[in-house]
Amino acid sequence: MKKIDIILLKYGEIALKGLNRPMFERQLLANVRSVLGDIGKFHVRKSQSTIYVEPVEEGLDMEEAVSALTKVFGIVNICPAAACEKDMDSIAETTIACLAEIETEGRTFKVEAKREDKQFPLNSPQICREMGGRILKNVKGLSVDVHHPDILVQVEIRNKAYVFTQKVSGAGGMPVGSSGRAALLLSGGIDSPVAGWMIAKRGVVLDGVHFHSHPYTSDRAKEKVIDLARLMSAYTGKINLHIVPFTDIQLKIIECCPKNYLTIIMRRIMMRIAEKIAIQTGAQALITGESIGQVASQTMESLAVTNAAVSMPVFRPCIGMDKEEIVQISKKIDTYETSILPYEDCCTIFVPKHPKTKPSLSEIEEAEKALGNIEEMMNKAIADMEIIQP
Repeated sequence: MKKIDIILLKYGEIALKGLNRPMFERQLLANVRSVLGDIGKFHVRKSQSTIYVEPVEEGLDMEEAVSALTKVFGIVNICPAAACEKDMDSIAETTIACLAEIETEGRTFKVEAKREDKQFPLNSPQICREMGGRILKNVKGLSVDVHHPDILVQVEIRNKAYVFTQKVSGAGGMPVGSSGRAALLLSGGIDSPVAGWMIAKRGVVLDGVHFHSHPYTSDRAKEKVIDLARLMSAYTGKINLHIVPFTDIQLKIIECCPKNYLTIIMRRIMMRIAEKIAIQTGAQALITGESIGQVASQTMESLAVTNAAVSMPVFRPCIGMDKEEIVQISKKIDTYETSILPYEDCCTIFVPKHPKTKPSLSEIEEAEKALGNIEEMMNKAIADMEIIQP
């Protein structure tokens, strides 16, 4: 039996970059090393648009490494491979050993070859023909199908020869850390973790901002958000979660402002606080999980009034998605089951019966004048916030 002794990582979009491509590659290499560091010692290097991952220690779990790498943004395909010498006998022996680990009876196969080392005596079509013949001779139960094979045997001739029969899909996107920083307004719901995941997929580092209204929201609700940030961090890297005490501000809004304006004013204050935190952390944008028309505070008019509260760009990657599309992504990234736990957040505990759905900026700003020293209260909330790295 030939064991899997190396993992080849393929990236796509990065390869299209120009003179700044090395920056993206360095970031991806750093992220790969960081993820694998929790599993053991690996040697990670890059050559010709491929990243090579080789275990340094004996007994490392290569399947665990593959699973961890599926969550690294920037990787398109993950190929657990067996390495051997660059001669056809070694390649054939290795290939046959790999196929011995697969059910082959009654199945079809195809060989694909890629010859990066142009000094190798056979070209790619010749390698495919030679390997196909050797497989048919030595592996029972297989037949050839070059159009729709059950098993795709791939041979790459590089510094060594690499053989693999499995190609695992990666997360795609761009490596986190290559595209700036943003602050995610992270509630306990389904939408905001998905929004954060989608922006992180474009290479953005995330800070989390959560508003906690103790005692109206429980410690379980707070722990739920911490759990969500931890689940997201498998894809996004470590998230600094800023937990902002919001009770006093929320009660002030309820006391001073018209009931049908409560939600939109609360959202505007949250955005202003999040912007202040973003400035402190060096973030360049805010992220929310809002989707047009999903609730009263997410109408076109309400979103425009909310945006007017801050000068920083607000990214809403879920804006054109329906709920089922968002739910499917949340299940894919393993946040759904945590998001639906029945612990209320501060956005749901004081919802007015008849919220304003088409507010104007002038009427909202007029209503906010009754809040008086709200800026002082906002600064106090930031001073009293708790910062956690789940």
